[in-house]
This record gives sequence, C-alpha cells and structure tokens, in this order.
Amino acid sequence: MSHAFFVTGTDTGIGKTVASVALLHALRARGQRAVGMKPVASGCDATPEGLRNDDALALQAASDPPPMYADVNPFAFADPTTPELAAALDGGRVALAPLQAAFTRLRGQADAVVVEGAGGWLAPWGPGLLQSDFVRALDLPVILVVGLRLGGISHAWLTARAIRADGLRLAGWIGNAIDPHWRHPDANRAILARGLEAPCLGVLPHGSDTGAAAGAHALRLDALLTAPPAPQRDCVT
Repeated sequence: MSHAFFVTGTDTGIGKTVASVALLHALRARGQRAVGMKPVASGCDATPEGLRNDDALALQAASDPPPMYADVNPFAFADPTTPELAAALDGGRVALAPLQAAFTRLRGQADAVVVEGAGGWLAPWGPGLLQSDFVRALDLPVILVVGLRLGGISHAWLTARAIRADGLRLAGWIGNAIDPHWRHPDANRAILARGLEAPCLGVLPHGSDTGAAAGAHALRLDALLTAPPAPQRDCVT
C-alpha cells in the first residue's frame, strides 16, 4: 500500500522541514521507498542548475530513490516572501496541473511521499489559489507540526479546525521542542493533544535539526500507516 502525507505547520519556521526529513528517514528505516516534495518554495538561491531551495534540497537528500529536483520543487522563486507575491515578482504563477503531475511521478517511484508545505495552512500561492486547495485536490491526509512554545496551543487548535473545515483529515501531529524553556511541558502537551483530537506521532527534541537520526527515532508511525486511529489524548516523549 502506498502512502502520501502533507506536512503543514502552525507558522513559518516552525520545523516543517525537520519533521519532514525525520518522517522520510523513519519511513526508510521501515524498509519503505520514501521521497519528499516541496511543491512551492520562495527564497531560493541562484545556482548553475537554476533556482534551488534549501528545504527542498534537504528533502531530496533524504529521499530514496533520489528524485529529480524539478519534481521535488516544481515552483521555485527567488524572493523570500509569500509564494503568491514571490511568483509575481518573478513573473510567474503557481498552477495546480504541473504540481499534480510532479506528485504523480514521485508517487510512481516510491512507497511513500512526504509533501512539505510553505508557511502555514492558508498560505496564498496565487490569486484565488491557497495552499489548502492543492491539498484538497490530491485529498492528502495532513500532518501538523506544532511549535511547543507559549502561544502554540491556540495556533495549533486554529490550524486543526481550518484543516477539518476544508474537509481534510488530520492524520496526526508532531511536536517540535523549539523552546527548551517552555514551562510545564507535560501538562501543556496534554492540553494541546486534547484539542487536536489526532494521534501524536512524536516530539522532536530541541536541536533535532542538527541530526535527522534523532528526529526519526522520536517518531512513532504505526498510527500513521494503518487505518485512521481513535484520537490519542496525550503525547509521551
């Protein structure tokens, strides 16, 4: 059975790439061929091969079999701003058809595809086109990356509500311990889990962006790779 997931976050810079790379390594550790995708990226660097995005390159490097960059990141823009504006500044426009075609090619190469979004759930990709429209078009289950910090609970609950309001399934969530001084982490995680009503797939330890192995070992994928489970009420590190 093949799997595909869309990874979104409660904000920009919340750890979506760290979580997506960890997911790829965890899937590969289970013997699956797993590839990553970053459909739209801004803030890309000019290279002899064309515009390249650090997050997309990290996903490509964590993938096996190695996918073509053009499939990993079909729309790459130079300006580090919201994708709709970055596309306009580059004289381009994001379209769903090329993204769907690239996704289909990636899915044909692997047992699992991990698709990382840009920014938050409702990031605008173009006039009349939201990131969530792409996820709906492919009907992908969603994994939410939550920054474990003050204010993160409200952001996470709002995002979960928006995902479900769009008719999509929140397949699970991953906590990212971005604030090592977050007070009462166990109690706060219990409150967070209560409102998300989705299985916790693990908590990435603080500093896990320095090593994919630490992030992969923190994840539990059984709930993700089976039928939709009952809601998990807490997340144990």
